Amino acid sequence: MRRAAIGIRVHSGWGALVAVSYDGGEIAILERRRVSITGTTDGGASQPYHAARNLQLSEAESFLANAFNTAHTAASTGIHEVIDVLQGQNYQVAGCAILMASGRTLPSLERILAAHPLLHTAEGVFFREAFAKACESQGIFVAKVKERDLENTLKQRFGREAARTTKKVNLFGRTVGAPWTTDQKNATLAALLLLSSKKRPKRKPVG
Repeated sequence: MRRAAIGIRVHSGWGALVAVSYDGGEIAILERRRVSITGTTDGGASQPYHAARNLQLSEAESFLANAFNTAHTAASTGIHEVIDVLQGQNYQVAGCAILMASGRTLPSLERILAAHPLLHTAEGVFFREAFAKACESQGIFVAKVKERDLENTLKQRFGREAARTTKKVNLFGRTVGAPWTTDQKNATLAALLLLSSKKRPKRKPVG
């Protein structure tokens, strides 16, 4: 089977997902979709830490645990649907590349709930982790790619071809149509990094 990789750029409550193949220097966009992982916008589902900030600490812990289970389940459903589509096209999923923020270590929940900027940071970690765990639970190797390092990592991996590869990806919007924003472009580049890696996945590819 041919190899494909998934790239995801995460937002609060959803992720922009792109599935890509890379064969002989040729890039193909196999699937694009917005994957919602909240199921609802009620009850603080899209901003769980904001919703938990006025709760007692024990209640906040329980609320966030339940919210994560919901997000994980929804992410698993979305990932599984994409796997089915790719398998139907005779592709094997080599892994999923998830774009990450700076990687700042979060403090205790009590401190997070007391500082508004940390609420946003924690929610970013929350939804990225929901996607990562969803992939891992289905045996998909996960590569976490720091978005701020994306350009330099591409140069290291592709060398002189990095600029040309990035240009190709940026211009895909002309052929695949909207949406083709930073979400889809960077998710695609992250997936290409995974496909071009010589490091063997820790988990068996799905397909």
